Parts: sequence; structure tokens; C-alpha cells
Amino acid sequence: MYVELVLLALGCFVVSALLTRAMRTLALSHGLLDVPNERSSHTQPTPRGGGVAIVATATACFAVLAVSRRLDGALLAALAGSLPVAVIGFMDDRRALPVAVRLAAHTAAAMWAVAWLGGFPALRLGDHVISFGAAGFVFGALGVAWVMNLFNFMDGVDGIAASEATFVSWAGALLGALSPVSSQVTWAAALLGAACLGFLRWNWPPARIFMGDVGSGYLGYVIAVLALAATRENPVTFWAWLILGGVFFVDATVTLLRRLLRGERIYEAHRSHAYQRLARRWGSHSKVTYAVLTVNVLWLLPCAVFATWRPSLGAATVIFAFAPLVLLTIAASGRREANDRRHS
Repeated sequence: MYVELVLLALGCFVVSALLTRAMRTLALSHGLLDVPNERSSHTQPTPRGGGVAIVATATACFAVLAVSRRLDGALLAALAGSLPVAVIGFMDDRRALPVAVRLAAHTAAAMWAVAWLGGFPALRLGDHVISFGAAGFVFGALGVAWVMNLFNFMDGVDGIAASEATFVSWAGALLGALSPVSSQVTWAAALLGAACLGFLRWNWPPARIFMGDVGSGYLGYVIAVLALAATRENPVTFWAWLILGGVFFVDATVTLLRRLLRGERIYEAHRSHAYQRLARRWGSHSKVTYAVLTVNVLWLLPCAVFATWRPSLGAATVIFAFAPLVLLTIAASGRREANDRRHS
């Protein structure tokens, strides 16, 4: 089984890399460029919309899994909601859409996913398993929508979103192999990671093409769906997947809370995330992306594995894993920079 998975993942990587190159050529010929402005972290006009390659490749792989009966109907239907998200993202990449339109599309997609997955799954909390009933549909929809926006918020320096998605997907697949979760989540997560890695071949610092909203929204949606699907079968899996995405969850959440406390308009674009400040302070995108990967592999992955092996301590492990990240995020953010004050 694993030989077949490796071969399929390799093919997925190659196709994604080739499609990304084709998208770069197409974007250059049609002038689909991300031109730097006062809120940008890059300095040169760069093609965008490369996330189309991830969307096309991963969606095709999910279809192959469905045909080979490695993906059940409910999960396939839930994953299908990622396509409208990608379309809205592509439209936003071409011409900025109103915030209300994007929010409505993301909310509808999140509700679609949760409906097919049967609401927010039960969670393991200590020695107890807690079910949320009807309220779970609300919690689940809010959670999926938040993860979609996480990837949009955190896609601000070269390689960070694609490498994060690769890590979370492959680490999630690994955890699936270590716990009583059906192979369908493991296969889907592994192939999603391969599609992201193919794109990363062109997005690694210095990026030759950007993902765009078409890719970031899609990735956030699919990862959230896979995490919920895995949690349906093993109530502790939610905590493990939450830990894997710790860098994105903590940076985005802490930054949002700080902006709220300062009375800023949270829906406006900004560059006050900790990772963006570090990129300016260090003068390097690659150092930031490497730092995130290092934290992921050396800290968050062991914590997620521990949570999987010790289910009764899953929720407590989230606090243990996130506490130093919160402190690091606050320290990296520091005081408000003059540029942030001027444009907030």
C-alpha cells in the first residue's frame, strides 16, 4: 500500500511542479503580477496565482482516490467545497473583491463541509469524550472559516504557506498511520503535501511565483476538512492537528487580538504579524521560513506525536506546545513599528 502511495505522491509532485511553471509563464504573459506596495514584504513584481497548480493537482488526486475507493462519498463531497473557495480566491487575485463577498463564500463553504462531516466531531478531553450536538455545526463552520483565513493571513513571505501546508499535511498523514484513523485521510493528506511541495519548488525564497488567494484559501479549507475527518474517527486527533498548525494559529490569533486591543480595523491589510516583522528585522524571507520549519519539526511534531500516544493529555499538550510560541510571537512582534502606525 505504501509503495503505491509513494509513487502516486511522486507523480503528484511532478505534475504540480510542471503546472506551477506553466502558471508562471501564463501569469507573466497576461500581466498577472503582484506589484509591491507599502504593505508588501517583497520588492520586485512577481507573478501570482500559482496556487492554481496546487488546486488542480490535489483535486485530481482526490478524484483518483475516489475512483479507487480510497475516499468515501462524505469526505469527497466535503472536499469538493474547496473548489468554490479556490474560484473566489482566483477572482480576488485578478480584481480585489469586497470583504463581504469573500466572507460569505468562505462561510458557505465551511457550512457545506461541516454538514457533510456531520458537525463538529466529539473531542477527547482528559478521560472524557465531549460531544457538541447541534452547536457543533456552528463551532465547526467557524473553525473551517478561521483556518481558511489563517493561510491567507500568513501567506506573506516566500515559501512560508506552502512549506507549512506541506508539513501539516505530511505530519498529519504520519499521525494517521500511528493512530486508529482510516487510511483515506492519510492518503489525501499525503497527496496534498506532495502537491504543495511541487509548488514550493517555484515558491521557495526568492519566490518566482506567489500562491495567491486561490491557493491559500484552498489549502486552509482542505487541511481543516482533513483534520475534522480524522477527528471523526479518533477524538484526540483534533488536538494533534491543532498542534501541527501551531505557528500559524498562534501568530495569527495573537496578532488579531493585539490589533483589536489597539482599536485597529482588523479587516484591513497590514504587515504586523510576527513573521513579517522578523522578515524585515532579519532582512531575509528564507531565514523566517527555515525558522518556522525548524519549530515545526523539532517542537510541534514531537508534541503532536505525544498527544496521539497519550490521548488523555491531548488538550493539555496543546497548552504546553503553544505557551512558548505565544511568548516568542509577542517578543518577535515587539512594539508597533512606525510604518505600522502610519498605515493602520
